Amino acid sequence: MSSLDHFRLMASYNAWMNAKVYDAAERLTADELARDRGAFFGSILGTLNHLAAADLIWFGRLAVHPPFVGRIDLTGLPQPASIRFIVSNDLSELRPIREHIDRLIVGFADGLTEADLGGIFSYRRTDGTPNRKLLSSVLSHIFNHQTHHRGQVTTLLSQAGIDVGVTDLLALIPNID
Repeated sequence: MSSLDHFRLMASYNAWMNAKVYDAAERLTADELARDRGAFFGSILGTLNHLAAADLIWFGRLAVHPPFVGRIDLTGLPQPASIRFIVSNDLSELRPIREHIDRLIVGFADGLTEADLGGIFSYRRTDGTPNRKLLSSVLSHIFNHQTHHRGQVTTLLSQAGIDVGVTDLLALIPNID
């Protein structure tokens, strides 16, 4: 599998898992979603907001990176300044934003080239600290970050009696004949 294929698979997996998590979360009441469950971002809804905010921050940075200017359309999406930004306190409002972000990520991954992956990505953290990193490493972080916090959400959902179902990346990896 090429690096491009890997990132395209990760984008598809990301969208697939987010849909599964949101389907499961929709089975809870607003109070249950907002209940502080002791997670790093408190509640299920807090963690889902963090994931959306973090992706919006990363894609806001990518949108102004020279190779991607004009390739990432964030029109109509919030532009958080913090990883604790609340995109929405209502799951029914947060879900279409999450789906929009996931379509954006899949489209971004589909448009990547090997040269993009090997390029240096310069950006500033939310505290202003400058960074220069290999783009492929940053993309690995973005997908790993999603998986990490979705794992927290699936645990919180499980504790609330909701089964998300199969979560393994392996479910999207085709068999070879």
